[in-house]
Amino acid sequence: MIFIFLEDRIFKMRKLVAYPLTCIYFLFFGLSLLVFHPIQWFCFNVLGYKAHKKSVDLLQFFLMRCLNFLGNRHTFINPYKLDTSQPVIIVSNHQSMADIPPIMWYFRKHHVKFVSKKELGKGIPSVSYSLRHGGSALIERKNPRQAMVAIRKFGDYIESTNRAAVIFPEGTRSRDGKPKPFQTKGLETLIKYIPSAVIVPLTINNSWKTLRYGKFPMGIGNHLTFNAHKPIIANDFSSTEALMSYLESTIKNSIKL
Repeated sequence: MIFIFLEDRIFKMRKLVAYPLTCIYFLFFGLSLLVFHPIQWFCFNVLGYKAHKKSVDLLQFFLMRCLNFLGNRHTFINPYKLDTSQPVIIVSNHQSMADIPPIMWYFRKHHVKFVSKKELGKGIPSVSYSLRHGGSALIERKNPRQAMVAIRKFGDYIESTNRAAVIFPEGTRSRDGKPKPFQTKGLETLIKYIPSAVIVPLTINNSWKTLRYGKFPMGIGNHLTFNAHKPIIANDFSSTEALMSYLESTIKNSIKL
């Protein structure tokens, strides 16, 4: 009983402290998006793809630093070397929007692109511009036909440019860290149209805690970890089902609840 009481008091105190820290976070987060939007526009329209890509990478670095105002920190673990001369498919669980900047930053040499819902392609400074012009795929989740066509085109693009595609097979983020069942159609299509890709399973932990109180205040004092597992090749598996099962179990078995 005493333990439960103390735990409840600590929870309430952390939430109280989170209010002013969240205000600081939103101030710098918003400023980052607003400042980098015209920088992206200039780089893309005047200097070209390489400059635009560097501006997007730098934005991810600053967005990660914004989370530091909340006492949150990141650890990225990847003991495996990836060749930039062949395409990469990064398959990951999904816990919050805080997943995105670290993936883009730590895999930046592979020119990371996302399979994202179409709604994110408009209305958000910097983010929407990057998704529309940076090579990512925007899909309508309620329109399977459009989604499959977009993923096919995206796959062809990744295959021809030797860049990296990120896909979250859960389809939507987990609000409590517990993984959702993988919806594999999109992933299977992506692998089909990027036949030479190296596939990297990625497990994300504690990102959901940044939203444990909801959107306001943000969660504080969390250690977000990104654990890249051993890269694999699709042809090493006897069937698509075996590959999907391996990816799902590898990713989910490293999730800490």
